[in-house]
Amino acid sequence: MSRPILIIGNKNYSSWSLRPWLLLRHFGVEFDEIRLPLDTPEFFAEVKRYSPTGKVPALWDGDLHLWDSLAICEYANEHWLDGAGWPRERTARALARVAAAEMHAGFAALRTQLPMNSRRQPDAYHWDEAAQRDIDRVLALWSELRARFGQGGDFLCGGFGIVDAMFAPVAIRFDGYGVPVDGAANDYMQALLALPAMREWREAGALETESVPGTEALRKAP
Repeated sequence: MSRPILIIGNKNYSSWSLRPWLLLRHFGVEFDEIRLPLDTPEFFAEVKRYSPTGKVPALWDGDLHLWDSLAICEYANEHWLDGAGWPRERTARALARVAAAEMHAGFAALRTQLPMNSRRQPDAYHWDEAAQRDIDRVLALWSELRARFGQGGDFLCGGFGIVDAMFAPVAIRFDGYGVPVDGAANDYMQALLALPAMREWREAGALETESVPGTEALRKAP
């Protein structure tokens, strides 16, 4: 039986690709990957073969084709993880789902002003009040979930799951742009960054040679 195929963008830049990749790798699901460098002729020539939206990630599992990060995570949870992607306890599971959905649908200012760049190091660049409100909301979510459900491990609801995969790119953003994070939220962020699968992703991203100029240009205070 053939292995599933995950189609992703650059590991340095593609936040949406990281989410299902991290979940699958952490739980030991075997898969092949196809990497399409973002914003290149190769990407635009190839992506529609795999994704009707022209975006990554996409998952091909036999005749089944999926093209959304959260949908891929949900499919993986049902097909390979035996439900381990969400907390077993009902309240924790419900709130983990709503936090993941909030991340999936929101935080536009954070996404725009602090785009993912895994190789980035903090400098003089800063963001506006809209992005800071998004940052504050993320930190409040992290602290609340850790306080209520995090006693069983280092992640938002104890063990690593889908909700943590959804916030993994945010940890990279906070790290690279020097966002001040302390207390329980910082402990959680450090646990995400230390996850073996996360380290594997970032090490691979550091070896990539492609550059997205608009993202790399964010080096000065606006």
